[in-house]
Amino acid sequence: MNLLDRLLGHDLTTTRELLTLCLPLTDAALDRSFDIGWVTLRATLKHMIYNIEVWTDLMMQRSIRDLDAQDSIPQLITRLEQSYREFADFAHSIETEGRLEDLWTDILDQPPTQKSFGGAIAHVITHNMHHRAEVLHFLKRLGIEDLPEGDLMGWDQRRRTSSAIV
Repeated sequence: MNLLDRLLGHDLTTTRELLTLCLPLTDAALDRSFDIGWVTLRATLKHMIYNIEVWTDLMMQRSIRDLDAQDSIPQLITRLEQSYREFADFAHSIETEGRLEDLWTDILDQPPTQKSFGGAIAHVITHNMHHRAEVLHFLKRLGIEDLPEGDLMGWDQRRRTSSAIV
């Protein structure tokens, strides 16, 4: 497994794991205000997924999709799976084609700015890591116990152990 596969696999799996931990939470818990980040757990999760969608749209030079109103945890899990599959496929194609250093134009910047595909792909992954730390903080403050650390090394060790058992 190469480095990109590890980063993408960890990002998707760990984000999905945190969303799954949110399944039993009430709307009141998901929408409780905190003094960090996007203020609520639901808003932070929506932001993370929308970020994947927007950056994929930008890099693929297509119209930016509207912010999807679907925001139940099962709906967010579905959106994550769909958007991440497309993002990961795009990232793999850019890597395979040797285009990580190629530039594309971010039309949302004013004025529009050229960015590298590799930088944008890495940005999406590290952006999610930043917000997963906030999600873990929200969950802890909501009283959820036995939270995962969420680190890449732990994910990699679990991945290798589970594939060795199969």
